[in-house]
Amino acid sequence: MLSKDIFDAIESRYPCRTTQLTQLSALVGDNSLPSPPAFVLHGLEATGKTLILKTVLEESSASFSWISCHECITARQLTERIASTVASEVHPDAAAQKAENVSNLTVFLQSVLKDSNETKHFLVLDRIDRQLEPSPTLIASLKRMGEYIPKLSVVFIISAPNPRQFSSAEIPHVHFTPYTREESIEILSKNPLPIKNINPEESDDEEPTDEDKQEEFYVWQKFCATVWDSLAKGAAKDVVRFRSAVTKNWSAFTQPIARGEYGTRNYASLYLYHKEMFRSENSVIDTVIPLTSAERIVVKSHDLPYYSKFLLIAAYLASYNPARYDIQLFTKGTDGKKKRRGGGSKKPGTRKMQRKLLGAQPFMVERLLAIFPSITPEKVPASIDIQHQIATLTSLRLVVKTTSSDPLDGSAKWKVNVGWEYIRGIARSVKFDIEDYMIE
Repeated sequence: MLSKDIFDAIESRYPCRTTQLTQLSALVGDNSLPSPPAFVLHGLEATGKTLILKTVLEESSASFSWISCHECITARQLTERIASTVASEVHPDAAAQKAENVSNLTVFLQSVLKDSNETKHFLVLDRIDRQLEPSPTLIASLKRMGEYIPKLSVVFIISAPNPRQFSSAEIPHVHFTPYTREESIEILSKNPLPIKNINPEESDDEEPTDEDKQEEFYVWQKFCATVWDSLAKGAAKDVVRFRSAVTKNWSAFTQPIARGEYGTRNYASLYLYHKEMFRSENSVIDTVIPLTSAERIVVKSHDLPYYSKFLLIAAYLASYNPARYDIQLFTKGTDGKKKRRGGGSKKPGTRKMQRKLLGAQPFMVERLLAIFPSITPEKVPASIDIQHQIATLTSLRLVVKTTSSDPLDGSAKWKVNVGWEYIRGIARSVKFDIEDYMIE
């Protein structure tokens, strides 16, 4: 067993693995106690198998040889690497000998370990199940080496155990379970990232106070939980990819705090400000294309003035929503969002198609001018020339006239000339939820 000080030190470094540490401590033990001829560590990727086992062996001062089996193609290449690695660790002066198969390897290791001063030696076979050209009986033969050689203990690190590979059911197994949501957040909270100061009036050389660290830690835990619930639970299958997603988006998420626009306790408002971050695939996918180039493409297709974007959104809503719902959707003082219509039992009849599939319907410019101020987040300044911006949208063929009458005539009708994907990109660029204003 490991001493209490060593055990506590490893547990504080690698949290949420107390059960596995206890089992490994009993299996590795110390030099005065024997270890089993072979045992297995199994679990999915990024569950701490390799890291914790290597730490336990190093802290206990045990004699061990580490073999990365996925780097070996054939069984002969693996046996020869085992022979050379064990000989260099236990008996550097031993003569080199070829180990073409497991039988020759067993004879060689028996002679090497017999002359050594070590009480026991651990042969760790990491990723033995990832070998490119494995032999059907290789793992079972390597497992029996621990029974033939008294000082040898063979350790297998695999993803999923298979009793047929070991030809035995009594071999001890240590299962490294996947980290849960709470465990993943606790692991990432061991090393939280700071909120970078971007205020030029404040110096970066000043040490943060304990209160500042507590506030940063509060935001960090909230952000980790949000990333897990929105992105990592479905797109990041382990704690390594979870940390990558959190680290990738942390700086952009905390910029409003660094600028002084939001406080650390206004997390709900900060989340609403960055809600598109938790919907985009770019938040979890790494790409070789620089982000600035991707943004530049979006800017070219959405390079419109601020209020022109809202005018185009209003034109889309006027084209695809029936006029009878305008009071329900756009009246100030209400929630401004669509509500469920109807009541009672559903009337039998033919199924209606979505309005987005029926095409844009014409509308009068007075309706457009009535919808526009109701969807803008603030009052439109009097200096904004609305008619000029409508003319600009017309010249760009984003809004087209459907009648042959004079454009200045009140009876002229228009319709939007853009699709759903385009208008949704426009709406997201101004942080407008157009989905809430569409009648299905």
